[in-house]
Amino acid sequence: MANVFTLLIFSIKFFFLAFVSITSYIQKVLLYPDNMPVELKPVSDEIMLVTLTDESATNAFDPEFMSELDVKIRQIIQDEKIRSFILTGTGKFFCAGANINEFRKHYDKGTIGKWIKEMTDILHPLILKIRHSDTIMIAAVNGAAAGAGLGLALSADYRIASPGGKFAASYFSLGLSPDGGTSWLLPRLVGSQKTRIFFFENQVWSADKCLEYGAIDELVDETMLIQNSIKIANKWGSWSKASRSSKDLLDFQENNDLESHLKLEQRRIIDAGFTPEFSEGVDAFLEKREANFN
Repeated sequence: MANVFTLLIFSIKFFFLAFVSITSYIQKVLLYPDNMPVELKPVSDEIMLVTLTDESATNAFDPEFMSELDVKIRQIIQDEKIRSFILTGTGKFFCAGANINEFRKHYDKGTIGKWIKEMTDILHPLILKIRHSDTIMIAAVNGAAAGAGLGLALSADYRIASPGGKFAASYFSLGLSPDGGTSWLLPRLVGSQKTRIFFFENQVWSADKCLEYGAIDELVDETMLIQNSIKIANKWGSWSKASRSSKDLLDFQENNDLESHLKLEQRRIIDAGFTPEFSEGVDAFLEKREANFN
């Protein structure tokens, strides 16, 4: 009987290890192979650099690309150690939005509505996750950002561009309406009328024009793009979790009346008052030193 029990335990362990090995293989080789177009590189324990690397396809999205980006950004946001991340592209493109060849294919097949829904069912919740998260996102706009790629850039907490960076409307030239939050996010940066002109004139804004209008926060030489992005990611990410979570307060104020917003602020600051970070902040103030929220 003892031998049978021992054999049973051994069999369970064997099948468990086999399952773990197979699962790991699937994740590594099938879900996240080395040639996938989203590269993660830790800058430090608290900052992650996310690079869209499919330059041959203008860093344009298809469902697989979109799904991989979604999974990796959500992993970053869920990691309590990571306080900020930088999103950038490669070559001449930050991200060109959806793949035009896929538009053509699915229109011809009669599946265009299903395909667009599949894409936006991934993109839109991801943008909400970024905006509502206490993880800081910096967009390092190295090249053209159009369509959904523009939405991703606009969803960031801070946008830095190099001279090659540009924002393109794109939607109207395809007979489409905007998505990716662009019609909500851009007016809050540059105003309603400039956004209206941007879309209806099908404009492309240079990095200089983006800075002039307030669509980006900083314009730097290409060689300084990532370095300056890391500097902001480090500074903004150094604040307490409660302070960083005030990101969505700034979004909510656009739609809330003052009374509702005051109640929301009250709930947030009461919750923050119970945190160790608050205690550290008070001590630092009294001791005349900088607070350390790590």
